Amino acid sequence: MKGLRARIDYLLKHYLIIQNVYKITMSTVFRIIGFILPINNKMILFNAHGRKYNDSPKAIYLKMIEDKRFEGYEFVWALDGPENYDIPGCKKVQMDTFAYFITALKSKYWISCVNIERGLSFKKKNTIYLNTWHGTPLKYVGNAVKGRNDFDFSNIDLFCSAGQFEKDIYIKDFKVSEKAIINTGLPRNDYLYNYNLKQVNVIKNKLGLPLDKKIILYAPTWRDSTDVGRSYSIKPPIDFKCWKEKLGDEWIVLIRVHAYTNKILGLKFNDFIRDFSSYPEINELMIVSDLLISDYSAIIFDYSILEKPIFCFGYDYEQYKKERGLYIELEKELPNGVTKTETELIDKILRMNYSRESLNTKKFKEKYLNYGGNATNLCIENIINK
Repeated sequence: MKGLRARIDYLLKHYLIIQNVYKITMSTVFRIIGFILPINNKMILFNAHGRKYNDSPKAIYLKMIEDKRFEGYEFVWALDGPENYDIPGCKKVQMDTFAYFITALKSKYWISCVNIERGLSFKKKNTIYLNTWHGTPLKYVGNAVKGRNDFDFSNIDLFCSAGQFEKDIYIKDFKVSEKAIINTGLPRNDYLYNYNLKQVNVIKNKLGLPLDKKIILYAPTWRDSTDVGRSYSIKPPIDFKCWKEKLGDEWIVLIRVHAYTNKILGLKFNDFIRDFSSYPEINELMIVSDLLISDYSAIIFDYSILEKPIFCFGYDYEQYKKERGLYIELEKELPNGVTKTETELIDKILRMNYSRESLNTKKFKEKYLNYGGNATNLCIENIINK
């Protein structure tokens, strides 16, 4: 069933005719139902990536259930496989089912980091919709993506932004109303601004990580499906035996692939290279690591909050830039530019001045992230005052 759903999702994203027929038909159906279905003024629907209990909606939810102003409210989480989640104080609904859309129509408040309407258009005027989004855009998003012109977030009431750079993108490529933009940063990133250094060793012990080694976090972005949505795999051109030989016993590597990636090809995991792709707390992986290797992922912006070294391993940089598109010239803007071979990458790591690289990351952060650290509270206050 999940495989079929993935293929349908792929077809809707890549074929405009199918997309338009689906959108017009199903939007009409749910608007008619919504016309006769009353809103529950104390119901809040949460959706994180359309599947999981994580990201900024989770941060907001955990704050709300402790806030006396929300006593008596009904919280509902939309999930893929809700039976697999134990979430205190809420109801759960299977994502993309009829029950899900009915819940959306009944809810006074929507909180999401992707979208609630699932490509449709049925929001009621008196529904309050907060969208946190899920990362500062590095690669093209929304209507900037080749073949896409269907993004219209003009009905969103509150949309989180961490700075002018991304604000301009949301207005242009998502059609977000300028008055909907709130200068908060990402709620999920509050943790990165405010964590206690004492937590680092506690988390390392919890994850079974050695305390006497330096840690590389390798977090590449996703690549589009090559088999009509059956799989979203990634096969980086990496020889980790070579990494081990050159880096020695001083380092270990944690791999965390994108949530959309469901297959890592060509890698064998061991004590040197460890797979944490299924670990739910990406923030914890960031704070225990000493440096980040990514490519075109928004994690580059998140990680810059920590002011640690960042390396872009863009082995397919020219192809990716041409096919997907990027908002900034990475070779000019990133602290270490774009590294295209693993030999060059390892050499940069071995030769780096950690303090200088950390300072370069700080400058990058200050350029692109103007707000952050109290986003969760600001989101809740904006919802209450809306």
